[in-house]
Amino acid sequence: MEEKRLSPNDILKNYLEEHSLRKTPERFAILDEIYSNSGHFNIETLYESMKSKNYRVSLATLYNNIDILIDAGLLVKHRFEKGNTYEKTMDSMKHDHFICTGCGRIYEVPLSGNMDVNAEVSKRYGFDVSSYFLTMYGVCNICKELKNKK
Repeated sequence: MEEKRLSPNDILKNYLEEHSLRKTPERFAILDEIYSNSGHFNIETLYESMKSKNYRVSLATLYNNIDILIDAGLLVKHRFEKGNTYEKTMDSMKHDHFICTGCGRIYEVPLSGNMDVNAEVSKRYGFDVSSYFLTMYGVCNICKELKNKK
């Protein structure tokens, strides 16, 4: 029998109950906004997006709740050159990142299906890997073409 996967809302609800935190409408609105979009975001873009939809949330509320969503396992925080960037953890393929040093765009690079980094590192170095991130920096094709046209 296949085990039912919990929704992001159910995971947040369970986390809040386990940690005796209030189940506020703002917390679920933030989660819904994040999970209704794709790709990476920062707090400022999330704030602007919610503000344009007439949500009443402050930057402080977003910062405080982002930490809760990370602790609940619903978001991951990346520290790229241009500051903190976040992405949802559920419903996304495993991937690494390529960041263009020209335009700043973040490209998701699917992981190779035949490479189990966790197993390799565990076998070779004895680490118990809980997570890892690979970030590559370089120049994307679009920026290379723009530079060549000059």
